[in-house]
Amino acid sequence: MLVLEAAVIARDHWSRLDARDRRELSRIVRKSHGRPDHLTKGERSELLRIVRLLDPITAGRRLLPFHGLVRRGRR
Repeated sequence: MLVLEAAVIARDHWSRLDARDRRELSRIVRKSHGRPDHLTKGERSELLRIVRLLDPITAGRRLLPFHGLVRRGRR
């Protein structure tokens, strides 16, 4: 059930991108091979713009089993 929930959340956030942004994100990630230093300054800023559209913080919170009720700071 958790895998299905994760897939639904991922699809929801991925659908926030239009086709051009999806292609550009794929191109940049392939080019970088996971290394930001393989990208130009413009490509890094474009990657950041696209990732902000995906809203990974909200996606992560939605994936938490307790929906953000995890304690913060020291106990």
